[in-house]
Formats: sequence, structure tokens, C-alpha cells
Amino acid sequence: MKLQASTTPRYMAPLVLLLSLALVASVAASPLPNGATLATRIFNDCPTSILSTTNSYPALIQVDDQNLSCGGFANLHNWSFSDDGGATPAVFNNGDSFTFGADFEVTGGGEGGLRVSPWWSPDVDGRFNVRSTDGEVACFGGRLPFYSFGLLYTAGGVIHLEIAYDASLLSPSSPATIEYTVVYGASTYSSGPLPFDQGNPLEGYGSYGMLDQARVGGYVQGFLQGGNTAAGVTATWTDITYTDMGTIAIEASSFGRLKALYQQ
Repeated sequence: MKLQASTTPRYMAPLVLLLSLALVASVAASPLPNGATLATRIFNDCPTSILSTTNSYPALIQVDDQNLSCGGFANLHNWSFSDDGGATPAVFNNGDSFTFGADFEVTGGGEGGLRVSPWWSPDVDGRFNVRSTDGEVACFGGRLPFYSFGLLYTAGGVIHLEIAYDASLLSPSSPATIEYTVVYGASTYSSGPLPFDQGNPLEGYGSYGMLDQARVGGYVQGFLQGGNTAAGVTATWTDITYTDMGTIAIEASSFGRLKALYQQ
């Protein structure tokens, strides 16, 4: 039996590869959470504290950390969306668009809320922060555009927090945007869509957005009070919601770099 040689011209091979990669990218999808993972004592400056957690996602997640009587800075705990039933944190990429939110409550001495954490700091940075001690509500850190709501939160109150990430085209003229929303009392407050800067594309995680390999969820950080056995913090998230808003096919910059490579 005679084997027939490929009829694809050699000069067409790079184009075929590029189209194949674009097709693979076009069917990619953002995570669809079906659980949550808990990570405790990320900061553990008070290892003798009494820690208890509840994970009944999506109805309730609670972290209670008491007897924060050590010297030092803080204890930090978080939760992340999971798309494998709570086994591991879901990975979010630059082109994923989504919204998520929860009713949040914090008592005692500490701060917490929601987070979109970047690849280089997946457990700590990128915070939508509510502080019980001075009532500040602000967003900062990681890749997040800074925003302060100018509100005064009262410890023990329920405050609704929501984040909407829109990947857009991940380009200089159409960067990804993020919008922070607070519902507190009878009022709703919004940052409006805030654009991302370019970041450093040479790192290989994309640009003009939150970047690839992000983690998304919530956190609480309890402040330590040396010698005060009554010091503690309790954070509660209820009615946790998540909506997948779609994934862009491919970053134009990545496609261009790949095409240039095969033109050499």
C-alpha cells in the first residue's frame, strides 16, 4: 500500500498551527465554582489562638479566631472558589470575565472581605477590604486599581460586597475593568468600571488585566493584642454568588507574538 504524502504546503504549516491555537483558546472557559477551599494560618503570628471554621458554601463560610493575645502582627485566613468540589482553588485567567459577591460581617479586631489575588501572591494580596476597627472600606493591592468608598462600617453589621471583572479586549484601547459595589444600610455605592494598567507582559501572565493564574474568594485578618486573651475576630460570608460572564478567545498581544515568531 502506498502512503500519500501530506498536501499541505510547508509555508501553510505556521498558519495552520496559529488557527489551531486560536480554536483551542476560543473554547476555553472561566471556572465554574462548585465549592470552596479554606486556607488557614497563612500569617500565623499567634499559633496558640483558638481557630474554628465552617464551610457550607455557598450558603455560609465562617472563620472564628480567638485568643489573639500574642505579640506580632496578625493571623490571616482565606477561602477560594473551587471548581473541583473544594479539593483545590480554581485558577482564573486574564481573559475570564465574572462577577461574584457575598453578604459579609466582621466582629472583633480585624479586617476582611473579598479578594482577587494575583499569581505572585495568590493567598494575600488583591483585597476588597472592610476593617472593623476604624470602619474603612477600600480596595487595594495586587493588580487591583485602588478605590476608597469613604464609608464607615460598624463592626457586626452586614455589608454586601460585589466585584465585577470584565476582561474586555485586554488591549491599551480596551483594557480589562473591575467594578466594586457595596450595599450598606439602604444605600448602594459603586466605584464604576476602573481600568487596569498594562503590567509587565514580559513576565508571561498577560497584560491589561488581573493576569493569568489568579485566585478569587475571601479572607479575614485578625489583629493581635499582646496579653489580651479576649482579643479575637470572626468573619462570616453568607449568600455567596458567582456568575460566569464568558472568556475572550485569545489575547491579541499573545497571538501577535506567536505570529511574529513563525515569520522569522
